[in-house]
Amino acid sequence: MPERDPSEFRPRPESSSTWIVAGVVAAGLAAGAAWWFWWRPAHAPAPAAVVAAPPAEAPVPAASAPATEASGPQNLVEVQPVADPLPPLAESDARVAAALNELLGAQKVASFLQIDGFVRRAVATVDNLPRPQAPSRMWPVQPAPERFTVEGPADAQVQTIAPANAARYHAFVTFAESVPMDGAVKLYTQLYPLFQAAYQELGYPKGYFNDRLVAVLDHLRAAPEPNGPLHVQLTQVHGEVPSTRPWVRYEFADPKLEALSAGQKMLVRMGPDNARRLKAVLAELRRRVATGGVANAAGER
Repeated sequence: MPERDPSEFRPRPESSSTWIVAGVVAAGLAAGAAWWFWWRPAHAPAPAAVVAAPPAEAPVPAASAPATEASGPQNLVEVQPVADPLPPLAESDARVAAALNELLGAQKVASFLQIDGFVRRAVATVDNLPRPQAPSRMWPVQPAPERFTVEGPADAQVQTIAPANAARYHAFVTFAESVPMDGAVKLYTQLYPLFQAAYQELGYPKGYFNDRLVAVLDHLRAAPEPNGPLHVQLTQVHGEVPSTRPWVRYEFADPKLEALSAGQKMLVRMGPDNARRLKAVLAELRRRVATGGVANAAGER
């Protein structure tokens, strides 16, 4: 399935669960931070644009599309009862916001999350992270502060990601680690019907969101952890309409890294320490939501 445009979700507000703060937030938060640092308008004089030719046959990232639908869910979610019936997906924002504020605190929620349409945002982001593109307007998280910086001569074709970039992600990583997993997963199981409804609405009427989540968590945890400096290069982004002020973006100079999925590249860009800490959060989340025997065995590796 192609990435969903956020315009498909805006007319209908949505809801969410706190658990996503640990999972999608650990993954999507990495995403949210990346856009402002990876893309920027091309201001003259800019380094000469280096258009890196993509690999002849770029490998398809694992879990880039949902597996063939089985006869039933592989990772069954036992929905927890709630005192009040869940509202429809389109009317659940207020309830979800209240639950998130109670679990995490209003200040953290305001600082890190996009409450408006959170369930649809979270579901779309989970589905897109193993793909080449994960559109930023769908993320359930706020962009990280400051700007992406590189080291090396301004006119060099290849530069290096500045080590100081990793510090921009520290606050988010600490936030993801602070999410009380027991309460978060419990809330996830209570609100799971909303996530399932959003997943089916996304275009998978016979699919199961929790199965997709487990597959995506495995995919993100498999992101490489390269040693040493990461080299990048500026590439102009050409649209259908010529522009006098084109956009440029940084791409990895290493074709193998550039061929990674959107989610795996986000983890690599965060720096090895941040990536390892977030992978630990993802592993703990997976341990709790992967209820199938095969899925649990894979998670123990």
